Amino acid sequence: MFEVGDSIFYPLQGAGVIESIEEKEVQGEIQQYFIIRLLIKKMEVMIPISKMNNSRIRMVVDPHTLDTVLYNFHNGESDRSLSYKQRFKLNTEKLKTGNIEEGSEVVRDLIRIEKEKSLNSSEKQMLGNASKILISELSLVKGITEIQAKELLYR
Repeated sequence: MFEVGDSIFYPLQGAGVIESIEEKEVQGEIQQYFIIRLLIKKMEVMIPISKMNNSRIRMVVDPHTLDTVLYNFHNGESDRSLSYKQRFKLNTEKLKTGNIEEGSEVVRDLIRIEKEKSLNSSEKQMLGNASKILISELSLVKGITEIQAKELLYR
């Protein structure tokens, strides 16, 4: 289970830190909530402790795993045989998992496609969101700024 001070990753939201556990009354029901400060938009979210197991929230990856992800990001192969519809569906599914390897593949592949031709608006938005999410975990794990994390990706 998670504790105050843990660095976590919230799928489709990004990395953050559990700041506190508070008891709150919401819609007449008193529950305990994790208060999580997300790096993206400096947003704070409350998640009922009872729903944490189903939320897909996980601890951020360790530095070794992150180094492997970065290596694969820069050196891995992209599947260019998919149509836009197939690619969009697959990428959406990958991002929902919260798995850093799959999220980084989405960012990598969309960056590569964008270098060859312009992305449509849906994929541009997906790339923007997925990049921010990946950068938030990179910066939290490595203890660096968002700008430095971005440089690790776009070098």
